[in-house]
Amino acid sequence: MNAVTQTVAAEPVSGVEIFVPLAKLKKSPRNARKVPHGEAAIEALAASIQHKGLIQNLVIEPETKEDGTPTGYYLVTAGEGRRLAMLLRAKRKQIKKSEVVRCWLDTANDPSEISLDENVTRTPMHPADQFERFRELSESKGYGAEEIGARFGVSAGVVKQRLRLGAVSPKLLQVYREDGLTLDQLMAFAITEDHDRQEQVFANLHHNREPWIIRRDMTASNVSAEDRRAVFVGAEAYAEAGGNIIRDLFSEDRGGFFEDAGLLDTLAIEKLREVAERVQAEGWKWAEAHIDYPHAHGMRRFYPQTVALSDEEEARVDEAWAEYDQIVDGYDSLDEMPEDLAAKARALDAEMDALSAKRSAYDPNVIANGGAFVVLHHDGTVRVERGFVRAEDEALADPQPEPEEGDATEPQMGDDEQPEDGDEDAQDADEDEEPGKPISDSLTRDLSAYRTLALRVALAEQPDMALIALTHTLTAQLFYSYAEAGCLEVRPTVTPLGSHADGIEDTPLAARASEQHEAWAERMPRDVADLWGFIVGLDEAKRIALLAHCAARTVNALRLPWDRKPRSLHTADRLAGALALDVAKDWTPTVDSYLGRVTKAHIVDAVTEGVSEDAARRIADMKKPDMAQAAEQLLSGTGWLPAVLRTPEPEGADPAPAEPEDADSVEQPPEVEDSEASFAVAAE
Repeated sequence: MNAVTQTVAAEPVSGVEIFVPLAKLKKSPRNARKVPHGEAAIEALAASIQHKGLIQNLVIEPETKEDGTPTGYYLVTAGEGRRLAMLLRAKRKQIKKSEVVRCWLDTANDPSEISLDENVTRTPMHPADQFERFRELSESKGYGAEEIGARFGVSAGVVKQRLRLGAVSPKLLQVYREDGLTLDQLMAFAITEDHDRQEQVFANLHHNREPWIIRRDMTASNVSAEDRRAVFVGAEAYAEAGGNIIRDLFSEDRGGFFEDAGLLDTLAIEKLREVAERVQAEGWKWAEAHIDYPHAHGMRRFYPQTVALSDEEEARVDEAWAEYDQIVDGYDSLDEMPEDLAAKARALDAEMDALSAKRSAYDPNVIANGGAFVVLHHDGTVRVERGFVRAEDEALADPQPEPEEGDATEPQMGDDEQPEDGDEDAQDADEDEEPGKPISDSLTRDLSAYRTLALRVALAEQPDMALIALTHTLTAQLFYSYAEAGCLEVRPTVTPLGSHADGIEDTPLAARASEQHEAWAERMPRDVADLWGFIVGLDEAKRIALLAHCAARTVNALRLPWDRKPRSLHTADRLAGALALDVAKDWTPTVDSYLGRVTKAHIVDAVTEGVSEDAARRIADMKKPDMAQAAEQLLSGTGWLPAVLRTPEPEGADPAPAEPEDADSVEQPPEVEDSEASFAVAAE
């Protein structure tokens, strides 16, 4: 059919192109589309028409009255979205309503069928083709995201996403065209423009192709911006050093990923060394910088000792407190105070902190011969651990007093210098002749064995003294690293937890444990020889508290795949039950602590248990990262715990023993056979 361009005729002819003023166009009541166009679609059409003109004619028919006479208006059979887009441009004063619109007049075909046909018999462009064309516009014409967005009526953010998708490896785009990848999976690959890396990860994928797994594998050699090293160094310093940060445009990447882990480590160490130099300037012999705390250092640690303030300093503390209370009286916070008063209050507070800090100090010998470790907290802040002394410097850091005259033990003679067995007279004669001669090693061993046995019996009969001896033995090893200082063969083992759970040493719970230990450490006598007297001098409550602290340091309830210890773990469960342990007070399920490290099924189970089945159903179809975030919010404040952290229900109380028939039965020891049987059971 040949088209003829003409102006509006009194008697329109079907099958011709005509130009109609925009104001003369109306929506057709026979338009098949009943759901109106969205605002975004109209915006996109308006932008397209503005930059490229009307690419496709509108299809129209004349509007007539009931008697069939034309009204002078035209009904838009196909192209209602374009009409609305031009009206939007007219509203924005970009064009006038008198602007003529190129239309195709059709009175021969059914308007409803034409409208339906336009929306049905068309094949939309595959998204991959769109992504590549956007990329070509950027590369060939130099259009930025803003320019492309303006020409197609989409936001610059959307354009950036499409440009990133267009930069995915052509091999993977082809797989996407062939339905071998979903759009979500393709977006996961687009986290970086490294085609080799994309193809490598794709080749190594197995049956599980969840987008979060692809993102994990794509960034396996990169460092999250939330990593403590990245937080400590900072994105700006890293970029200035030549580092590149890759960003995920399709999900919340929380600042992106630092591509060069080696460079990041170098920058972190350099910055930590600067801090270590300032710490060493305090007078320490050495200060080492480490990203992780070096648990295997093997050094003895000294703690600050309590120091009494001078009378003048104590008086100044009291005076400062009085001044501070007078200033803040009547105010709920410093923010409510006039700036001059608030500044004075802050100065007094700082002065009191400085004076209070003087109440504990390291021995000058320890500072001169010891050092400190400067490491990173899990949150990217600096952690300084002072008071460590190397083995070769211990004698200088902790000089022992010279023994007084007569205290030294003379070496004992060996058995070969003793008289022959049976020659008692000769022995007596020798002892008479040499009254200062020590007894033999064998006799010393025999007598000390007897004394050891006597000590065991006596200690068993005096629980209060057993408490002192046990506390002394454990304290000497945990605070002084002197296993030989006690006479009980009890060896505490403290398992570092930092190697099993990243960041655990920097949690509020770990801070409480550290505060407990340091509070006791500061009270300990400098010399382990004085430890017995210190423990004896404690009242019963403090002594038991010290023992409890020492015992607590040795608790090990780790569940490790290579360490099978069911009886130990069962005992740990019983201990938790006896203590009424509630881990929920200090631990909550977050994306980092649990939800981001388990499957979607585990997340659904957690929400089902902690909230409700209905809440679990609402998040069941979400993507893994979104599901984890939603679950974190839902579980907040519920007290839900995974099975590993739960405290078992306390076991039922043992039945009370039967009352003896008479008092004499209480005093009777068990029969030998029963005793042996009990030992046999215990050994099983």
